[in-house]
Amino acid sequence: MKLYFSPLACSLGTRIALYEARAQAEYVQVDGKSKLTSEGADFRQVHPLGLVPALVLGDGRLIAENAAVLQYVAERFPDAGLAPRDLLGRARLQQFLCFIGTELHKALYVPLLDRNAPEAVKAYAVAKQELRLSWLSEQLRGRKFLLDQFSIADGYLFAVLNWSQVAPVEFSRFEPIVSFMDRMRARPAVARALAEETALYREELARNAAA
Repeated sequence: MKLYFSPLACSLGTRIALYEARAQAEYVQVDGKSKLTSEGADFRQVHPLGLVPALVLGDGRLIAENAAVLQYVAERFPDAGLAPRDLLGRARLQQFLCFIGTELHKALYVPLLDRNAPEAVKAYAVAKQELRLSWLSEQLRGRKFLLDQFSIADGYLFAVLNWSQVAPVEFSRFEPIVSFMDRMRARPAVARALAEETALYREELARNAAA
């Protein structure tokens, strides 16, 4: 398998899942601005939308869209326990993947991270955060993870909430969310993935600044 990723993008969730599963994979970095890979190729020749994560299987087939990639990893490595096996558990996993992907990732963080987004759009997004963070906080209250044990949804959630370092989404007043992030940072697979991608992100910033 070959994972195309951009440092600290939502593809961080897939790296975390692969590390949790102790899976063998090749990691190919994609520059978020130029869309060139670390190999010097145009990533859009792999995935025309130019979006990460993109997972290329051994036979050359491509899986894109974060929720799909994450669920493939969970199914491909069932012994890692990254997804529930029962019907209700799988439905709840889908619920959280959809919530993270639509209500947090796309509706809240993307407008705030987009330098070209109008200020009115950014203000609209900020106005949405209270209800969404309050709901998330209640889901985590008294729990270590979103479900009964660590799942691909937790890795995705961590990757998205980590963007609060550069986006005006403030969750420090929600203790369950703060505790969740602390637990995740202390998890070996998460700590490893975060450290590696933080270093790559800083290198990418330096390259783009010098260009």
